[in-house]
Amino acid sequence: MKLSVEFPSVAYREGPAAVKKLAKAIEDIGFDQLDMFDHVLMGYGTDQRPAPMYPPKMPIMEALMVLSYAAAVTDRIGLGTEVLILPQRQPTLVAKQISTLDTLSGGRVRLGVGVGWQASEYEALNEDFGNRGKRMDESIKLIRAYWTDEEVNFQGEFYTANAMAMEPKSPQGSKLPIWIGGTSKAALRRVAELGDGWLATAIEDVDVAKSFIQRIHEHAESIGRNPNEIGMQMMLDVPPRDEAGKQFYKHADNVLARADAVKSAGFEWGALNATAMFQAGYKSVDALIDQLAVLHDALRAHLGKQ
Repeated sequence: MKLSVEFPSVAYREGPAAVKKLAKAIEDIGFDQLDMFDHVLMGYGTDQRPAPMYPPKMPIMEALMVLSYAAAVTDRIGLGTEVLILPQRQPTLVAKQISTLDTLSGGRVRLGVGVGWQASEYEALNEDFGNRGKRMDESIKLIRAYWTDEEVNFQGEFYTANAMAMEPKSPQGSKLPIWIGGTSKAALRRVAELGDGWLATAIEDVDVAKSFIQRIHEHAESIGRNPNEIGMQMMLDVPPRDEAGKQFYKHADNVLARADAVKSAGFEWGALNATAMFQAGYKSVDALIDQLAVLHDALRAHLGKQ
């Protein structure tokens, strides 16, 4: 099983040098991927809307900026978003940003995208929440065109390009992977039709996870696509909701058992949430590094290195 770490924005509290130290340590420990969570804004609850699932003052650094910073201090580790809320961003600009990041990192980028859930964030960014699914599909196609074609001509319902060029093409170019998050019927269809992989949140019931993979595979086969070409990654645990949840990353046996279940469901990637580790009591960058190393070594010894 390959191993990813969702990078904790809270590391900023110890300063830029600590962010650099943590990114470099995640690579040096031996993880395969460093992923960034994405929200530009988090809303307060109001009379018109409930409070969001995350605290409104939760610190979240801008995903692509952090990945650029990480790229400059690492050499090997993959860099990605898990997930970038694509329909609330301008897709042509995202295509350029990701292509540039891939160029400057030497071809290490994986773009993970999702539609998001927070209508107030879309509103604040002056984007339509109601048609985000349709715009997501169209955005992925447009981005791939910019990464592939010398001259881009694109006429969509929401986005157009008339004889435009985007250069330079990045090291991965048209092969730069786009992985897609979500568990809705539309999201699973999107993975099968447009994605190079599926980024699953922690699904506690393994049988449910298997059923979602089966849906992806069946739809891929129905459109003539080889389902084995679609990668699979799952977060190993949900964000802690109570004191019991905070115990997960404190005990390697919990993590190993969960990794076994995730692997048995058909996932070749597992992701560790370093923010959840912070919530579990690893409050400094040094403490996070130490526990990430413990869990990494335990997982490699248990599952084998790929």
